[in-house]
Amino acid sequence: MPDLIFDDVSITYRTAGRNDEGEIAAVKNVSLTLPAGGTLGIAGESGSGKSTLAMSVLRLLPANAKLSGRVLIGETEVAELRFGELRALRWAEASIVFQGAMHSLNPVRTVGQQITEALELHVADAWRTDKARKARVVELLRAVDLAAAKSDAYPHELSGGQKQRVMIAMALACEPEIIIADEPTTALDVIVQKQILDMISTLVTERGISMLMISHDLSVLATACERIAIMRDGDLVEVGDAYEVCTDPQHPYTRQLAEAFPTIGDPASRLNPVSRRTDAAGPGSRVLSDEVVLEARGVTVTYHGRGKPLAAVKDVNLSLRRGEILALVGQSGSGKTTLARTVVGLQRADEGSVIRFRGKDIPHRGRALRAFRSEVQMVLQDPSAALNPKISVYESVAEGLRVQRYTGDEQERVAQSLADAELVPPERFFRAIPQELSGGQRQRAVIAGALAVGPQLLVADEPVASLDASVRGEILALILSLRDRLDLSALVITHDLGLAWNIADTVAVMYEGEIVEYGPTEQVLLDPQHLYTRRLLAAAPSIERKLV
Repeated sequence: MPDLIFDDVSITYRTAGRNDEGEIAAVKNVSLTLPAGGTLGIAGESGSGKSTLAMSVLRLLPANAKLSGRVLIGETEVAELRFGELRALRWAEASIVFQGAMHSLNPVRTVGQQITEALELHVADAWRTDKARKARVVELLRAVDLAAAKSDAYPHELSGGQKQRVMIAMALACEPEIIIADEPTTALDVIVQKQILDMISTLVTERGISMLMISHDLSVLATACERIAIMRDGDLVEVGDAYEVCTDPQHPYTRQLAEAFPTIGDPASRLNPVSRRTDAAGPGSRVLSDEVVLEARGVTVTYHGRGKPLAAVKDVNLSLRRGEILALVGQSGSGKTTLARTVVGLQRADEGSVIRFRGKDIPHRGRALRAFRSEVQMVLQDPSAALNPKISVYESVAEGLRVQRYTGDEQERVAQSLADAELVPPERFFRAIPQELSGGQRQRAVIAGALAVGPQLLVADEPVASLDASVRGEILALILSLRDRLDLSALVITHDLGLAWNIADTVAVMYEGEIVEYGPTEQVLLDPQHLYTRRLLAAAPSIERKLV
């Protein structure tokens, strides 16, 4: 089994503008070794160069990339391989689990067909016949804890965790000696994430595979890797034993990454995201207003299709007070988003359900509905999808004002909304399009669009799931700041218990459509009563830190 060696590797991207040409250095003089049978994690935020470095192993870099130094698999220098030799190396010697399973799988081919494709391209004695390949597909699906029947399923028929398992099965198909896992658990809920990490660790141990894992979350790498390397702006800033890097980081940037994901129970991070942390401890619990902004009683939502009716939300009761942040926590498929869509009037509840906003039943049509939607706004999970790529930030923020027939000074209101979302000076962002913004700026633009119409309640669906560690802290700090400055209430949907500890006054835990635990954040997260809440807490990755 070969070592994977990066020997003084630098990678630049050639860029061409209207008036100039230049190069962007994505990776700078990186030397790293993944020993045979070992596990190495590479951590860093977007733009750190970690994925670029990993893609160089299989020569998957774009045409405008230039590599210097050497990438070696054993004695073989990858850059010198002819196409046929490179094709033989891919899948058979080294394979990759890409970040977005939803986008990496072909939507019009079954799972079995996609796994079989790799076996057909890399024929081995063990699967030369169709019958042998079908048996191999079943074996691979069982190895990743999927039923054999899933081979006939299309990607859209699988959950996020199941799609990720299929990607791992494909990576294992030709018995490679090295696996590269690029953010394999991004956007998965904590229980599925733990299942995927446990499964990867078991497969690596049982089969003696070498693994290179990429993530921006140190706690994820700490559970799966023996060593961790930290990259920032293309430079390698720290390398060492995983436990030492996570618990006693030497570089300030490593400490920043470690602190971005709070430890539940840590007083310093309670109501105190890392980006605004100044004191040794957060402000603790707050005294909440008695004014109820949103009330739900006996809310049930049933979907009726060709088969048996499905109750996605079952007899839910909850209330949200002025200035309160309520975290609605649970796995994918627990009913969180359906409940959120229902309380903002985008989904009809069953007969007998009661949803009141500021003491009145929520409307479903006409002027009353339009007025209601000016007071209750949603912040969607993926800012890239929420913003129209063809129109400017100004137009995106002004759109809600025009729908609501705002009669004041539109430009002044847009500028104020951008400033409230901490995009300053606001005029700088008027003409910008989404592609010109960072991930955090895009999410702030989405929040600015919600703020423009002057809402009393924000419903945020996984507002930081796709964001880097430091940007995550900035957006959470922004939500707290909006609560303090504008007296807003917020219903935050998340599978991230650390987020709830960071910003929520109250936590409601949802499981299979029901609220199974509900109360103050400290009570629910530090003294959980329901088995499912304890299961969520046990599944959340964490790292211990040395106290200074």
